[in-house]
Amino acid sequence: MKEGSLEAPMRHPIAWEDESFYDETALDAEMRRVFDICHGCRRCFNLCNSFPLLFDLIDESPGESVDDLGAADLKAVVDECTLCDMCFMVKCPYVPPHQFDLDFPHLMLRYRAVEHRKGETSFADRELARTDRNGKLAKFLTGPANAATREGSPARGVMQATLGIDKRAHLPAYADVPLANQQALVPPPNPDGPAFGRKVALYATCYGNFNDQTPGEAAIKVLAHNGVAVHIDYPECCGMPKFENGDLGAVADAAGRIAAHFAPLIEQGYAVVPLTTSCSLMLKFEWPLLHPGNEAIAALSANTFDLSQYVVMLARETGLMPIEQWEARIGVHFACHARAQNMGPKAMEMLRLIPGAKPILTDRCSGHGGKWGIFAEHFDTAVKVGRPAARQLAKDKPDVMVSECPLAGPHLKQVMQLSGNDAVPERVGHPIELMARAYGL
Repeated sequence: MKEGSLEAPMRHPIAWEDESFYDETALDAEMRRVFDICHGCRRCFNLCNSFPLLFDLIDESPGESVDDLGAADLKAVVDECTLCDMCFMVKCPYVPPHQFDLDFPHLMLRYRAVEHRKGETSFADRELARTDRNGKLAKFLTGPANAATREGSPARGVMQATLGIDKRAHLPAYADVPLANQQALVPPPNPDGPAFGRKVALYATCYGNFNDQTPGEAAIKVLAHNGVAVHIDYPECCGMPKFENGDLGAVADAAGRIAAHFAPLIEQGYAVVPLTTSCSLMLKFEWPLLHPGNEAIAALSANTFDLSQYVVMLARETGLMPIEQWEARIGVHFACHARAQNMGPKAMEMLRLIPGAKPILTDRCSGHGGKWGIFAEHFDTAVKVGRPAARQLAKDKPDVMVSECPLAGPHLKQVMQLSGNDAVPERVGHPIELMARAYGL
Protein backbone atom coordinates (compact mmCIF):
# COMPACT_ATOMS: atom_id res chain seq x y z
CA MET A 1 0.00 0.00 0.00
CA LYS A 2 1.41 3.37 -1.03
CA GLU A 3 2.07 5.71 1.89
CA GLY A 4 1.14 9.31 1.36
CA SER A 5 -0.18 10.97 -1.76
CA LEU A 6 1.20 13.17 -4.51
CA GLU A 7 -2.04 15.14 -4.55
CA ALA A 8 -2.93 18.03 -2.24
CA PRO A 9 -4.86 17.06 0.91
CA MET A 10 -8.60 17.61 0.74
CA ARG A 11 -11.59 17.31 3.02
CA HIS A 12 -15.02 15.91 2.34
CA PRO A 13 -18.20 17.87 3.07
CA ILE A 14 -19.51 17.13 6.56
CA ALA A 15 -22.67 15.08 6.02
CA TRP A 16 -24.37 16.34 9.18
CA GLU A 17 -27.83 16.37 7.53
CA ASP A 18 -27.67 12.68 6.56
CA GLU A 19 -29.12 10.13 8.98
CA SER A 20 -26.26 7.77 8.20
CA PHE A 21 -23.88 10.30 9.78
CA TYR A 22 -25.44 9.47 13.17
CA ASP A 23 -25.52 5.67 12.74
CA GLU A 24 -23.69 4.45 15.85
CA THR A 25 -22.83 1.03 14.46
CA ALA A 26 -21.25 2.59 11.37
CA LEU A 27 -19.47 5.17 13.53
CA ASP A 28 -18.01 2.46 15.79
CA ALA A 29 -16.74 0.54 12.76
CA GLU A 30 -15.18 3.65 11.23
CA MET A 31 -13.47 4.61 14.48
CA ARG A 32 -11.95 1.15 14.81
CA ARG A 33 -10.79 1.25 11.18
CA VAL A 34 -9.13 4.62 11.65
CA PHE A 35 -7.68 3.79 15.06
CA ASP A 36 -6.15 0.62 13.63
CA ILE A 37 -4.39 2.67 10.94
CA CYS A 38 -3.18 5.14 13.58
CA HIS A 39 -1.97 2.24 15.72
CA GLY A 40 0.14 0.95 12.86
CA CYS A 41 1.58 4.38 12.03
CA ARG A 42 2.02 6.30 15.32
CA ARG A 43 3.44 9.45 13.73
CA CYS A 44 1.09 11.55 15.88
CA PHE A 45 2.37 10.21 19.22
CA ASN A 46 3.62 13.65 20.32
CA LEU A 47 0.86 15.96 19.08
CA CYS A 48 -1.80 15.76 21.79
CA ASN A 49 -3.08 13.35 24.42
CA SER A 50 -5.53 11.49 22.15
CA PHE A 51 -2.82 9.50 20.41
CA PRO A 52 -0.66 8.45 23.41
CA LEU A 53 -3.85 7.42 25.18
CA LEU A 54 -5.02 5.40 22.17
CA PHE A 55 -1.67 3.66 21.79
CA ASP A 56 -1.47 2.87 25.51
CA LEU A 57 -5.00 1.45 25.50
CA ILE A 58 -4.14 -0.83 22.58
CA ASP A 59 -0.75 -1.87 23.98
CA GLU A 60 -2.27 -2.72 27.36
CA SER A 61 -5.25 -4.65 25.91
CA PRO A 62 -5.25 -8.47 26.05
CA GLY A 63 -4.64 -8.94 22.34
CA GLU A 64 -2.92 -5.60 21.74
CA SER A 65 -5.63 -4.89 19.18
CA VAL A 66 -8.19 -2.18 18.46
CA ASP A 67 -10.80 -4.95 18.57
CA ASP A 68 -10.15 -5.25 22.31
CA LEU A 69 -11.15 -1.66 23.02
CA GLY A 70 -14.51 -1.02 24.63
CA ALA A 71 -16.92 1.85 24.01
CA ALA A 72 -15.53 3.70 27.03
CA ASP A 73 -12.03 3.48 25.56
CA LEU A 74 -13.18 5.01 22.28
CA LYS A 75 -14.92 7.84 24.13
CA ALA A 76 -11.80 8.51 26.20
CA VAL A 77 -9.78 9.06 23.03
CA VAL A 78 -12.42 11.41 21.62
CA ASP A 79 -12.57 13.40 24.85
CA GLU A 80 -8.85 14.15 24.64
CA CYS A 81 -9.11 15.66 21.13
CA THR A 82 -9.00 19.47 20.97
CA LEU A 83 -9.87 19.65 17.23
CA CYS A 84 -6.59 21.49 16.63
CA ASP A 85 -6.33 19.83 13.16
CA MET A 86 -2.58 19.34 13.45
CA CYS A 87 -2.70 15.58 12.83
CA PHE A 88 -4.55 16.22 9.57
CA MET A 89 -2.41 19.19 8.55
CA VAL A 90 1.16 18.17 9.36
CA LYS A 91 1.50 14.50 10.28
CA CYS A 92 -0.95 12.09 8.70
CA PRO A 93 0.15 10.51 5.38
CA TYR A 94 -3.28 8.96 4.84
CA VAL A 95 -5.54 12.00 4.51
CA PRO A 96 -7.82 12.24 1.45
CA PRO A 97 -7.36 11.68 -1.44
CA HIS A 98 -5.30 8.72 -0.15
CA GLN A 99 -7.43 5.58 -0.35
CA PHE A 100 -7.29 5.17 3.43
CA ASP A 101 -9.34 8.40 3.54
CA LEU A 102 -8.40 9.29 7.11
CA ASP A 103 -9.59 12.54 8.74
CA PHE A 104 -9.11 12.04 12.47
CA PRO A 105 -10.41 15.46 13.66
CA HIS A 106 -13.62 15.25 11.64
CA LEU A 107 -14.16 11.70 12.90
CA MET A 108 -13.92 13.02 16.47
CA LEU A 109 -16.36 15.75 15.45
CA ARG A 110 -18.80 13.14 14.14
CA TYR A 111 -18.63 11.27 17.44
CA ARG A 112 -19.43 14.47 19.31
CA ALA A 113 -22.29 15.23 16.93
CA VAL A 114 -23.80 11.84 17.80
CA GLU A 115 -23.31 12.56 21.51
CA HIS A 116 -24.89 15.99 21.13
CA ARG A 117 -27.92 14.59 19.31
CA LYS A 118 -28.41 12.13 22.17
CA GLY A 119 -28.31 14.99 24.70
CA GLU A 120 -24.98 13.94 26.18
CA THR A 121 -23.13 17.26 25.85
CA SER A 122 -22.36 18.47 29.36
CA PHE A 123 -24.21 21.41 30.89
CA ALA A 124 -21.00 23.42 31.23
CA ASP A 125 -20.00 22.79 27.60
CA ARG A 126 -23.44 23.85 26.39
CA GLU A 127 -23.57 27.02 28.47
CA LEU A 128 -19.99 28.13 27.79
CA ALA A 129 -20.68 27.75 24.06
CA ARG A 130 -23.41 30.41 24.32
CA THR A 131 -20.80 33.13 24.02
CA ASP A 132 -23.12 35.87 22.78
CA ARG A 133 -25.58 35.31 25.62
CA ASN A 134 -22.74 35.24 28.12
CA GLY A 135 -21.10 38.37 26.72
CA LYS A 136 -24.34 40.36 26.69
CA LEU A 137 -25.10 39.39 30.28
CA ALA A 138 -21.56 40.09 31.48
CA LYS A 139 -21.52 43.65 30.14
CA PHE A 140 -24.14 44.55 32.77
CA LEU A 141 -22.05 42.96 35.54
CA THR A 142 -18.51 43.48 34.31
CA GLY A 143 -16.98 44.25 37.71
CA PRO A 144 -18.56 41.38 39.68
CA ALA A 145 -18.11 38.93 36.78
CA ASN A 146 -14.42 39.70 36.41
CA ALA A 147 -13.86 39.60 40.17
CA ALA A 148 -15.54 36.20 40.39
CA THR A 149 -13.61 34.62 37.52
CA ARG A 150 -10.17 35.96 38.47
CA GLU A 151 -7.67 33.30 39.61
CA GLY A 152 -7.63 33.09 43.39
CA SER A 153 -11.22 34.24 43.77
CA PRO A 154 -13.29 32.15 46.25
CA ALA A 155 -15.90 31.84 43.50
CA ARG A 156 -13.47 29.78 41.44
CA GLY A 157 -13.76 26.90 43.90
CA VAL A 158 -17.52 26.99 43.49
CA MET A 159 -17.15 27.05 39.70
CA GLN A 160 -14.90 24.00 39.83
CA ALA A 161 -17.32 22.11 42.05
CA THR A 162 -20.41 22.96 40.00
CA LEU A 163 -19.21 23.45 36.41
CA GLY A 164 -15.95 21.53 36.41
CA ILE A 165 -13.92 24.61 35.43
CA ASP A 166 -10.49 24.25 37.00
CA LYS A 167 -9.91 26.94 39.60
CA ARG A 168 -6.32 27.38 38.40
CA ALA A 169 -7.18 28.00 34.74
CA HIS A 170 -6.99 31.53 33.35
CA LEU A 171 -10.40 32.86 32.33
CA PRO A 172 -10.71 35.96 30.12
CA ALA A 173 -12.05 39.17 31.59
CA TYR A 174 -15.02 40.95 30.05
CA ALA A 175 -14.81 44.45 28.57
CA ASP A 176 -17.15 47.20 29.73
CA VAL A 177 -18.35 48.05 26.19
CA PRO A 178 -18.41 45.59 23.26
CA LEU A 179 -15.96 46.45 20.51
CA ALA A 180 -18.74 46.52 17.91
CA ASN A 181 -20.35 49.40 19.84
CA GLN A 182 -17.25 51.56 19.40
CA GLN A 183 -17.43 52.34 15.69
CA ALA A 184 -17.38 56.08 16.51
CA LEU A 185 -13.82 55.67 17.81
CA VAL A 186 -12.51 54.26 14.51
CA PRO A 187 -10.29 56.89 12.86
CA PRO A 188 -10.92 57.82 9.22
CA PRO A 189 -8.59 56.17 6.72
CA ASN A 190 -5.32 58.01 6.21
CA PRO A 191 -5.63 59.59 2.73
CA ASP A 192 -1.86 59.36 2.34
CA GLY A 193 -1.82 55.66 3.18
CA PRO A 194 -0.76 53.39 0.32
CA ALA A 195 -3.86 51.21 0.85
CA PHE A 196 -6.27 54.15 0.65
CA GLY A 197 -9.43 52.93 -1.06
CA ARG A 198 -9.30 49.46 0.50
CA LYS A 199 -12.15 48.53 2.85
CA VAL A 200 -12.27 46.01 5.68
CA ALA A 201 -15.19 44.63 7.64
CA LEU A 202 -13.35 43.78 10.85
CA TYR A 203 -15.23 40.78 12.25
CA ALA A 204 -14.83 41.38 15.97
CA THR A 205 -15.48 37.71 16.95
CA CYS A 206 -17.02 36.93 20.33
CA TYR A 207 -13.65 37.04 22.09
CA GLY A 208 -12.55 40.29 20.46
CA ASN A 209 -15.96 41.84 20.98
CA PHE A 210 -16.67 40.95 24.60
CA ASN A 211 -13.26 40.10 26.08
CA ASP A 212 -9.77 41.19 25.01
CA GLN A 213 -10.14 44.21 22.73
CA THR A 214 -6.44 45.07 22.53
CA PRO A 215 -5.85 43.22 19.21
CA GLY A 216 -8.94 44.85 17.71
CA GLU A 217 -7.87 48.33 18.74
CA ALA A 218 -4.38 47.72 17.35
CA ALA A 219 -5.77 46.33 14.08
CA ILE A 220 -8.00 49.37 13.60
CA LYS A 221 -5.08 51.75 14.12
CA VAL A 222 -2.69 49.87 11.82
CA LEU A 223 -5.23 49.47 9.02
CA ALA A 224 -6.51 53.07 9.19
CA HIS A 225 -2.94 54.40 9.32
CA ASN A 226 -2.28 52.60 6.05
CA GLY A 227 -5.38 54.06 4.43
CA VAL A 228 -7.88 51.24 4.93
CA ALA A 229 -11.48 52.15 5.76
CA VAL A 230 -12.47 49.97 8.73
CA HIS A 231 -15.97 49.00 9.76
CA ILE A 232 -16.33 46.90 12.92
CA ASP A 233 -18.83 44.11 12.40
CA TYR A 234 -20.20 41.55 14.79
CA PRO A 235 -23.43 39.85 13.67
CA GLU A 236 -22.88 36.92 16.06
CA CYS A 237 -20.40 34.21 17.14
CA CYS A 238 -18.94 32.04 14.36
CA GLY A 239 -20.01 28.95 16.30
CA MET A 240 -16.60 27.41 17.00
CA PRO A 241 -17.50 26.62 20.66
CA LYS A 242 -20.66 24.84 19.48
CA PHE A 243 -18.66 23.15 16.71
CA GLU A 244 -16.42 21.68 19.43
CA ASN A 245 -19.58 20.30 21.05
CA GLY A 246 -20.79 18.68 17.83
CA ASP A 247 -23.80 21.01 17.65
CA LEU A 248 -23.48 21.16 13.87
CA GLY A 249 -27.02 22.30 13.16
CA ALA A 250 -26.56 25.41 15.29
CA VAL A 251 -23.22 26.16 13.60
CA ALA A 252 -24.71 25.70 10.13
CA ASP A 253 -27.59 28.05 10.99
CA ALA A 254 -25.17 30.70 12.26
CA ALA A 255 -23.06 30.29 9.12
CA GLY A 256 -26.06 31.02 6.94
CA ARG A 257 -27.03 34.12 8.89
CA ILE A 258 -23.53 35.56 9.10
CA ALA A 259 -22.81 34.89 5.42
CA ALA A 260 -26.04 36.73 4.53
CA HIS A 261 -24.96 39.63 6.76
CA PHE A 262 -21.58 39.99 5.06
CA ALA A 263 -22.84 39.39 1.49
CA PRO A 264 -23.77 43.04 0.73
CA LEU A 265 -20.50 44.27 2.25
CA ILE A 266 -18.52 41.90 0.05
CA GLU A 267 -20.45 43.19 -2.96
CA GLN A 268 -19.38 46.71 -1.94
CA GLY A 269 -15.72 45.66 -2.01
CA TYR A 270 -15.10 44.92 1.66
CA ALA A 271 -12.67 42.20 2.72
CA VAL A 272 -13.76 40.32 5.85
CA VAL A 273 -11.00 40.10 8.47
CA PRO A 274 -11.73 38.18 11.70
CA LEU A 275 -9.71 39.07 14.79
CA THR A 276 -9.33 35.43 15.86
CA THR A 277 -7.66 32.64 13.89
CA SER A 278 -10.25 30.05 14.90
CA CYS A 279 -12.98 32.23 13.42
CA SER A 280 -11.00 32.71 10.20
CA LEU A 281 -10.71 28.93 10.01
CA MET A 282 -14.46 28.52 10.43
CA LEU A 283 -15.38 31.08 7.78
CA LYS A 284 -12.78 29.93 5.28
CA PHE A 285 -12.89 26.15 5.61
CA GLU A 286 -15.40 24.59 8.03
CA TRP A 287 -18.53 26.48 6.94
CA PRO A 288 -18.15 25.54 3.25
CA LEU A 289 -17.96 21.88 4.37
CA LEU A 290 -21.22 22.26 6.31
CA HIS A 291 -22.94 24.09 3.44
CA PRO A 292 -21.40 22.87 0.17
CA GLY A 293 -22.90 24.75 -2.75
CA ASN A 294 -24.07 27.74 -0.69
CA GLU A 295 -23.03 30.75 -2.79
CA ALA A 296 -23.02 33.29 0.05
CA ILE A 297 -20.80 31.07 2.22
CA ALA A 298 -18.50 30.37 -0.72
CA ALA A 299 -18.18 34.11 -1.39
CA LEU A 300 -17.48 34.79 2.28
CA SER A 301 -14.83 32.06 2.33
CA ALA A 302 -13.12 33.54 -0.71
CA ASN A 303 -13.13 37.06 0.75
CA THR A 304 -12.08 36.22 4.33
CA PHE A 305 -8.49 36.88 5.38
CA ASP A 306 -6.74 36.20 8.65
CA LEU A 307 -5.53 39.46 10.20
CA SER A 308 -1.80 38.85 9.70
CA GLN A 309 -2.51 37.46 6.26
CA TYR A 310 -4.33 40.65 5.28
CA VAL A 311 -1.53 42.95 6.42
CA VAL A 312 1.02 40.87 4.50
CA MET A 313 -1.22 41.03 1.44
CA LEU A 314 -1.38 44.82 1.74
CA ALA A 315 2.40 44.98 1.98
CA ARG A 316 2.71 43.04 -1.26
CA GLU A 317 -0.09 44.69 -3.22
CA THR A 318 -0.03 48.34 -2.10
CA GLY A 319 2.92 48.70 0.24
CA LEU A 320 2.72 49.97 3.81
CA MET A 321 3.44 53.26 5.51
CA PRO A 322 7.10 53.50 6.62
CA ILE A 323 7.87 51.71 9.88
CA GLU A 324 10.55 52.93 12.30
CA GLN A 325 13.54 50.74 13.14
CA TRP A 326 12.85 48.53 16.15
CA GLU A 327 15.56 46.15 17.29
CA ALA A 328 13.56 43.45 19.03
CA ARG A 329 13.69 39.69 19.38
CA ILE A 330 10.13 38.44 19.11
CA GLY A 331 8.98 34.98 20.15
CA VAL A 332 6.12 34.04 17.82
CA HIS A 333 3.76 31.19 18.66
CA PHE A 334 2.32 29.67 15.47
CA ALA A 335 -1.23 28.96 16.64
CA CYS A 336 -2.75 25.67 15.47
CA HIS A 337 -5.79 27.30 13.85
CA ALA A 338 -3.54 29.73 12.01
CA ARG A 339 -1.47 26.80 10.79
CA ALA A 340 -4.61 24.87 9.84
CA GLN A 341 -5.49 27.61 7.33
CA ASN A 342 -2.59 26.36 5.19
CA MET A 343 -1.33 29.88 4.44
CA GLY A 344 2.10 29.70 6.05
CA PRO A 345 3.31 31.61 9.14
CA LYS A 346 1.85 34.99 8.19
CA ALA A 347 2.58 36.47 11.62
CA MET A 348 6.28 35.86 10.96
CA GLU A 349 6.01 37.49 7.54
CA MET A 350 4.19 40.46 9.01
CA LEU A 351 6.66 41.03 11.83
CA ARG A 352 9.59 40.83 9.42
CA LEU A 353 8.18 44.02 7.89
CA ILE A 354 9.41 45.84 11.00
CA PRO A 355 13.01 46.98 10.32
CA GLY A 356 15.34 45.42 12.87
CA ALA A 357 12.79 42.96 14.27
CA LYS A 358 13.89 39.35 14.61
CA PRO A 359 10.85 37.07 14.93
CA ILE A 360 11.56 33.50 16.10
CA LEU A 361 8.93 30.84 15.37
CA THR A 362 7.51 28.28 17.79
CA ASP A 363 5.25 25.86 15.94
CA ARG A 364 4.01 23.60 18.75
CA CYS A 365 0.47 23.45 20.13
CA SER A 366 -0.27 25.52 23.23
CA GLY A 367 -2.50 22.73 24.55
CA HIS A 368 -5.43 25.00 25.39
CA GLY A 369 -7.90 23.81 22.75
CA GLY A 370 -10.68 26.43 23.02
CA LYS A 371 -12.69 25.81 26.17
CA TRP A 372 -11.27 22.27 26.46
CA GLY A 373 -8.26 23.29 28.54
CA ILE A 374 -10.14 25.16 31.26
CA PHE A 375 -11.92 22.07 32.59
CA ALA A 376 -10.49 20.33 35.65
CA GLU A 377 -10.36 16.99 33.82
CA HIS A 378 -8.13 18.50 31.12
CA PHE A 379 -6.21 21.40 32.70
CA ASP A 380 -3.15 19.38 33.76
CA THR A 381 -2.99 17.81 30.29
CA ALA A 382 -3.32 21.25 28.69
CA VAL A 383 -0.34 22.41 30.75
CA LYS A 384 1.64 19.28 29.87
CA VAL A 385 0.95 19.62 26.14
CA GLY A 386 1.73 23.34 26.26
CA ARG A 387 4.98 23.03 28.18
CA PRO A 388 7.22 22.30 25.14
CA ALA A 389 5.70 25.27 23.29
CA ALA A 390 6.20 27.56 26.28
CA ARG A 391 9.77 26.34 26.74
CA GLN A 392 10.59 26.86 23.07
CA LEU A 393 8.92 30.27 23.02
CA ALA A 394 11.03 31.48 25.94
CA LYS A 395 14.25 29.65 25.01
CA ASP A 396 15.97 32.50 23.16
CA LYS A 397 14.93 35.07 25.78
CA PRO A 398 12.92 37.23 23.36
CA ASP A 399 12.08 40.82 24.24
CA VAL A 400 8.40 40.15 23.64
CA MET A 401 6.20 37.13 22.91
CA VAL A 402 3.06 36.88 20.79
CA SER A 403 0.49 34.37 19.56
CA GLU A 404 -2.25 34.75 16.98
CA CYS A 405 -4.59 32.76 19.24
CA PRO A 406 -6.06 34.91 22.04
CA LEU A 407 -6.55 31.84 24.25
CA ALA A 408 -3.12 30.33 23.58
CA GLY A 409 -1.27 33.50 24.62
CA PRO A 410 -2.54 33.72 28.22
CA HIS A 411 -2.33 29.94 28.56
CA LEU A 412 1.31 29.86 27.50
CA LYS A 413 2.03 32.63 29.99
CA GLN A 414 0.37 30.57 32.70
CA VAL A 415 2.31 27.46 31.67
CA MET A 416 5.53 29.47 32.06
CA GLN A 417 4.44 30.59 35.52
CA LEU A 418 3.55 27.05 36.60
CA SER A 419 6.86 25.78 35.19
CA GLY A 420 8.87 28.28 37.22
CA ASN A 421 10.13 30.23 34.22
CA ASP A 422 12.20 33.18 35.41
CA ALA A 423 11.21 35.43 32.51
CA VAL A 424 7.42 35.34 32.33
CA PRO A 425 6.18 38.10 30.01
CA GLU A 426 3.61 40.61 31.15
CA ARG A 427 1.49 39.73 28.13
CA VAL A 428 1.47 37.29 25.21
CA GLY A 429 -0.72 39.29 22.86
CA HIS A 430 -1.45 39.31 19.14
CA PRO A 431 1.31 40.17 16.62
CA ILE A 432 -0.77 43.10 15.30
CA GLU A 433 -0.13 44.81 18.64
CA LEU A 434 3.57 44.93 17.81
CA MET A 435 2.83 46.47 14.40
CA ALA A 436 0.86 49.22 16.15
CA ARG A 437 3.72 49.69 18.62
CA ALA A 438 6.28 49.87 15.82
CA TYR A 439 4.19 52.56 14.14
CA GLY A 440 4.00 54.51 17.41
CA LEU A 441 0.22 54.15 17.47
